[in-house]
This record gives sequence, structure tokens and C-alpha cells, in this order.
Amino acid sequence: MKKIILFLVLFFVIGVGVFIKVYVSAQEPLNAAEEKAVSLAKDKVELSEVEDFHIYHGAETVSIIEGENKKGENIIVWIPEKSKKVMVDKPKNGISKEDAVQRLLAEKSPKEIISVRLGMENNIPLWEIHYRSENNLINYYYVHFKTGEWLKKIENL
Repeated sequence: MKKIILFLVLFFVIGVGVFIKVYVSAQEPLNAAEEKAVSLAKDKVELSEVEDFHIYHGAETVSIIEGENKKGENIIVWIPEKSKKVMVDKPKNGISKEDAVQRLLAEKSPKEIISVRLGMENNIPLWEIHYRSENNLINYYYVHFKTGEWLKKIENL
């Protein structure tokens, strides 16, 4: 009986170890991209604190950093992967995430909003709203960050 318990505990510990190793390995590319983007942003902008980082995959891959500058003001930094041309703006100069969702709700009736995140297409900062329609199809709705105008839709995937 002791051998079985020892075997089960050992099996569990090895399983947890493998899971942790796989997770850390999967996070390495994202962490490397974040370090590279933050380093580039700090060279071009007075970025003092990073609050959020994500990668937007559209026509071009864009790294997006939300944080604070040295004056304590909230800023958003967009860094396209190819051009590395850093674009910076303040959230107050654009529409909020909630306003972007309201633009969608004024036009559509989504069953579930899956995600709302910043992105960039053709050097235009935008909000990407990923949602599921009543018939369980995937849809994307893009809203211009500064003006709140609808840019494009991808529907019924």
C-alpha cells in the first residue's frame, strides 16, 4: 500500500513539474516580445510603468503597451513589428473601451462579447471587439480609437 501511495505522489509531482515546464516554455516568446517592446518604447517615450501588454495580430503584428509616463499620465504605445515606428497617445484622446462596446451594441445584438482590445491596422489605432452572435458564429467589429467610427466588420466565421 505504501508503494502505491508513494508511486501516486511521485507521479503527481512529476506531472505538476512537466506542466510547469510546458507553461514556462510557452510564455517565453511572449515575455521576450514584451521585453523588446518595452525597451523600444522606453527609448522613444518616457515610459515609467507598464500596466498591460498584448500583441495584436492583424494585417501586421503590433505590440501594444498601456502604462504611465514619467509625469504619471496614462499612455498607450503601439509598436508595429516591421516598421518599429512607435506611436503614442493618451487614453483620454480616444474613446474608451466601454464607448467602443456601446458603438457595437447600437448596431448589433451580440450573444456574448468575448474580448475588447486595442490594435492597429494601416497605422490607425483601433478597438477590436470579438463577439459571438446569436447563432454562435464568431464576429469581429473594429472601431477607430480616436473618432469612434466603425472601420470594418468580419462576420459569421
